Amino acid sequence: MTPRALKRGDLPVDTVTLARFLIGVTIIHELPEGIVAARIVETEAYLPDDPASHSHRGPTARNAPMFGRRGHAYVYLNYGMYWLFNISSEEPGIGAGVLIRAAEPVLGVETMMLRRPGKTGPDLLNGPGKLAAAMGIGPAQSGADLCDGGPLRLARPTRAAGEIGMSTRIGLTKAAEAELRFFERGNTWLSGPKALNR
Repeated sequence: MTPRALKRGDLPVDTVTLARFLIGVTIIHELPEGIVAARIVETEAYLPDDPASHSHRGPTARNAPMFGRRGHAYVYLNYGMYWLFNISSEEPGIGAGVLIRAAEPVLGVETMMLRRPGKTGPDLLNGPGKLAAAMGIGPAQSGADLCDGGPLRLARPTRAAGEIGMSTRIGLTKAAEAELRFFERGNTWLSGPKALNR
């Protein structure tokens, strides 16, 4: 049995608060080959007027979902290779989002493994590109409403989040000192260097 979907009113209207709130929340994606679900264990916040954010220079055709109502998917191609899954986080017209960096599987792990041949354990989902690939999240999902009960949606946690840690974000050159990465301490599915996961 899959957990109950979240409504938009369940989501905080603030990027940092949402990034913390999402730790423990379930992502569900109904794929042709079956349902996959994963529990979010790591996020990064990208604020309005954040020089590291895609929304920094204003709305474009690509980043339009970041300027919509909170709870919509923003999916973009990173380094021309990896799709990354983000969630819009503010009121309409304010560009901001939360990057989903890592998760642990709840349902459909066999399907995830087929999507990432040869990968098992934490290596399935311990990075934003890995997560999107394993869960079948790509450009077709960008702009999807994650709160309307569609194929890609957010749902209640399958268990409560543990202690939440904070660190700087990973792989940035702009605003690199900002502590806007949130993670569940002690979780084995985290990405990034161990020094940031304490």
